[in-house]
Order: sequence, then structure tokens, then C-alpha cells
Amino acid sequence: MNVFASVGRATLDLLREIGRLSIFTADAVTSFVRPPIYWSLVGKQIMRIGYFSLPVVGLTAFFTGAVLALQIYIGTARYGAEQFVPTVVLIGILRELGPVIAGLMVAGRVAAAIAAELGTMRVTEQIDALTTLATRPIKYLVVPRLMAALISMPILVAIADAIGVMGGYVAATESLDFTGSIYLNTTMAALSNNDIASGLYKAVVFGFLIALMGCYNGFNSKGGAQGVGAATTNAVVSASILILVANYILTNIFNLLGI
Repeated sequence: MNVFASVGRATLDLLREIGRLSIFTADAVTSFVRPPIYWSLVGKQIMRIGYFSLPVVGLTAFFTGAVLALQIYIGTARYGAEQFVPTVVLIGILRELGPVIAGLMVAGRVAAAIAAELGTMRVTEQIDALTTLATRPIKYLVVPRLMAALISMPILVAIADAIGVMGGYVAATESLDFTGSIYLNTTMAALSNNDIASGLYKAVVFGFLIALMGCYNGFNSKGGAQGVGAATTNAVVSASILILVANYILTNIFNLLGI
């Protein structure tokens, strides 16, 4: 009976957490259309979420594209199909690796920072002070971060796509003896609007999940410094898991829609 009681408690805790997250998400989404919009805060968060994430996203995308080209060459060379390396690299980066790698990198950097910042504000009662001053914390703290993530992530993913394809080009021309002009012509011939659009659609969803998990865990942190640390860890882990789950779901949806 103790085993069943433990399972029951875990199930109730999970359902309670899902309910809290759903209410928090609904409150944040409905706050998008309610005035005022703190555009100055949105601009600051775009810099923090987007601009300052460029180095880590660009570096990761470059070496991911390079390694992808090398590994695809190993597989295609077994069947004499090396000419498909540019096409597979392009599709792999645009549709899958560009959005996912950028999302995971931003989750590790941004979700942790948001959770730590809001968690510190929670345990030091600064969020309660905002409520006392008749300022809605969701509107002032969460909405600007969500809006900034929704704007920044597609831009970051577009840049990551370009850098990742360039990484594949460098690896192919420098290590695999591909001719640069032929590689570029093959890449351009294989480029499709659907490949670009699918990655950017994923970027919007990933950006929302990253900011949402950072804000939610920071908002609900408690227990002083230890609670802030736990909230930071939970934000990164939950955002990363949700990105991978959402990527699978979106890929299936895009396949059904022919995108």
C-alpha cells in the first residue's frame, strides 16, 4: 500500500504542477493584449536574450555544421553518394539542428538567467513590492521576456542556420576536397522555402518555452538561495526537455502538412 500511496502522491504533485503552469501560461498570454506594453523593457531583454547569445549560438552552429558534413560524408561514401553531402547538410541544419542547437544553447544561458533573476526577486520580496505598488508582476516581469524571446529566437536561428551551413561548406572544401563553387551551387539548388519556414516556426515555439520556463520557475522559487539554485536548475532542465518534445511534435505536424 505504501507503494501505491507514493505513486498517488507523485501523480497528484504532477497534476498540481501542470495546473499551476497552465494558469501561469494563460495569465502570461492574456497579458500580451492588455495595455500597457513596456517596450523599453522588451528592448533590453532582446539585447540580453538575443544579442548576447549570438557568440555561443554561432560557435556551436559552425562546428555542428562542420561535424555534420564530415559524418554525412562517411555515410554517403560507402554508397558512392558523396554528391548529396551539401543537400543533406542544408536540410539537417535548416530543419533540425539549427533550431534545436540554438534552442538548447539559449535555454542553458537564458532560462537560467531569467530564473535566477526572478527567483532572487521573489525571495527578497521585490515581486510582492511590485504588487503593493499596483504593478502587475506578470505584466512587468514576464511579458517583456516572453516578447523578447519570441522576437529574438527566429533571428538567432536564422543566423545559426547560415553559420551552420557555412561550417559544412568549410569542412567540405578544406577536409573533403569538395569544389567550393559546386558545393554552393548544389546548396542553393536544394534550398527550399519550406525548409527555412519550418525551422523558424520551431524557433518561435522554442523561444516561448525557454522564456516561460525561466519565468515560471523563478516566479515560484522559495527557500532562499537554495531555492533560487533549484529554480535555476529546473528552468534549464524543463526548457531543454520541452524543446526536444516540442521538436518531435512539430516535426510530425509539419510532415502531415507537407511543410
